[in-house]
Amino acid sequence: MSTQPTLPQWLKVMNRLIIALNHLGIGFGTWYILSIPGRKTGKMRSTPVSVLHVNGQRYVVTGFETQWVKNARKVGWGTLRRGWKKEKVAVVELPVEERGPILGEFPRQVPHGVKYFEKLLSLPGDPETFAAAAPRCPVFRFDPLPQITRDGQ
Repeated sequence: MSTQPTLPQWLKVMNRLIIALNHLGIGFGTWYILSIPGRKTGKMRSTPVSVLHVNGQRYVVTGFETQWVKNARKVGWGTLRRGWKKEKVAVVELPVEERGPILGEFPRQVPHGVKYFEKLLSLPGDPETFAAAAPRCPVFRFDPLPQITRDGQ
């Protein structure tokens, strides 16, 4: 029996819509498209994520073990897209002791996402409670990777 929370049925449709809009060059809100190679197939898998900006760094938080989290842990890189801008990034998981300050920013920067944490994880929406959830909420930092051109430069 899985302890994984059940996501709303309509979420897949909304994710596809957000991805489609991004591919049309329309980036909005905190949404980016994160694409990571599948750990078994190597095929790029895409999902919308809300990116947090803290001290000049970019982060993403999640409330539980998703497929993209498992893929990120295995491959360690992906692409981050917002509208027409796309970049290759290292996807680095933070140790539990470094997650608190980033999680505490989530309710401030992504207030529309708080209701999902409240409903799925019974996590109240205040920054202190989010910070205290560090042991159960993965947090990843996006670091730029050098872009390789055709001539190798």
